[in-house]
Amino acid sequence: MARLVVVSNRVAAPDEFGKQAPGGLAVAVAAAMHDREGIWFGWSGGVSDDPPEPTTTEIDQVRYVLTDLRSSEFDEYYNGFANRVLWPILHYRVDLAEFTAGHYEGYLRVNQFFAERLGKLLRPNDIVWVHDYHLMPMARALRRLGHNNRLGFFLHIPLPPPDILTALPKHEVTIGALTDFDLVGFQTESDASNFARYLTTVVGAASRDRREYQLGTHSFRIAVFPVGVDPQQLRRLARRASHSAFIRQLRDSLSGRRLIIGVDRLDYSKGILQRIDAYEWFLRTAEPWRDRVTFLQIAPKSRSGIPEYAEMDAEVSGRVGRINGEYGHVAWVPLRYVNRNYRRGAVAAMLRLADVGLVTPLRDGMNLVAKEFVAAQDPEDPGVLVLSQFAGAASELSAALLVNPHDHEGMAAAIRNALEMPRDERVARHGEMYAVLAANDIRCWAKSFIDALMPPGRSNRWAAPRVLT
Repeated sequence: MARLVVVSNRVAAPDEFGKQAPGGLAVAVAAAMHDREGIWFGWSGGVSDDPPEPTTTEIDQVRYVLTDLRSSEFDEYYNGFANRVLWPILHYRVDLAEFTAGHYEGYLRVNQFFAERLGKLLRPNDIVWVHDYHLMPMARALRRLGHNNRLGFFLHIPLPPPDILTALPKHEVTIGALTDFDLVGFQTESDASNFARYLTTVVGAASRDRREYQLGTHSFRIAVFPVGVDPQQLRRLARRASHSAFIRQLRDSLSGRRLIIGVDRLDYSKGILQRIDAYEWFLRTAEPWRDRVTFLQIAPKSRSGIPEYAEMDAEVSGRVGRINGEYGHVAWVPLRYVNRNYRRGAVAAMLRLADVGLVTPLRDGMNLVAKEFVAAQDPEDPGVLVLSQFAGAASELSAALLVNPHDHEGMAAAIRNALEMPRDERVARHGEMYAVLAANDIRCWAKSFIDALMPPGRSNRWAAPRVLT
C-alpha cells in the first residue's frame, strides 16, 4: 500500500507521552492513516539561522517530521505574505492586503525549502496531501525537483472570485500554482466554482465538465469536500465536562440567566464587531430580555504582531465596555469578553450550556465551531445556532437561523427568535443538523479526499467527492 504523506504549516505531533492534540486535522490525518504507513511533515514552530536536520517522532506507523525555518524568512513567509496578503485577499478583504516583494519572495523560498526537505523523504509511489494557503506553491516546487507523485491540495479557507484573486500581485505564481496538483479540494461549491472560473477565464485551462481540467500536458481535478467533526466524540466530551467544577461555577455565575456564546479566534474575518453591534441592538430593542441573558464572547488573541489585530482588539474592548456601562448594573454584566484559550472539553461543555450559539463570520471556509455547537447540544433540550450565510457550514446546516452579519437589526431579531423558540422546533432543527454531521464526519472527509487522489484504476472504497454540477 502506498504511503500517505501529509504536509501542513504546523503539525499536531504527539507530546512526550505519546498524546496527540485533539484538533480536527489531527483526527482526519489519524483516520486517513489508519492501517497505513505515513509521514506528517511541517514546520516545528522554531526558527534558527541555520536550521538543523528535521526531527522525527514515530508513533505506530506514522512518522512526524518537523523542521525549523530560517529566522530571516519566518516573518516574510508567515506574518508577511501568508497572513498580510493571502489571508485578507482570500477572505475578500483586498483593502487590508499589504504586498511587498520581499515577503512574496520569502514565501516562495520557504515553500522551496519545505519541498527540498520533504523531497528527501519521498518514495515514487507516495501519495502527498498538502494543506492550506501557506503551501500553495508546494506542488510546483516538488515537480521542479523531479517528483511525479500524486499530489493533492485542500484549502481550508474561502476562495474568492477571479476579480478578487487577480488583485493579488503575482497571483499566477500562487493561485495559479495550484494547477500543478492532481486534485484541488475546497470547502464549498461556491469556492470551487470561483476557482473553476479563474481556471477558464484567467489561466486558460480547458474543461468539458468543470471537474477535469487540462493545462498543457497536465490534467487535474477539482472537487468539494466539506470538513466535518466527530459528533459522537464531541457529544460525549461535552456531556462529561458538563459536570466539572468549572462549568458549575459558570452556571452559578449566570444566576438563572440564559447564555449566548461566541467562540472565535480574534480575527477581522469572524465578524465579532458586527456581532457585538447586533447584541447591543438586541438589548436596546428587546427590553424584556435585559437582565435575563448574558453574552459570553471567547476570543483568544492571534497574530498580535500584525497591527490590524491590535487595533481590532482595542475596538472590541471599547465596544464591550460601552455596552456594559450603558446596560449593566452591579449584579449583571451583559457581555463577558475573554481573551484566552480553554481546553477542548471546557469549550464543548460551554457550548452545551448555551441557549444560543452565535457563529457569524463575515467570510469563513467552514467554521467548525458551528458544527461543534450542534454536536455538543443535549438533543432533548438543544440550544439554537445562529449562523452567518457566509460561513461554509451554512450550505450544510440550513436548519440553523441563517443571518447576514452585516445586518445588525436582522441578527438582533434572530437572537430574540432563538431565545423564544419553542422546544419542539429546537429539537427538530437540531436533529436535522446532527444528521448532517453524522453523515459527513471528519473521517469521511479524510477518506473521501484520499480516495479521490488515488491513482486512476484503484478501487473506490470510500464515498465519492462532491463535484460541481
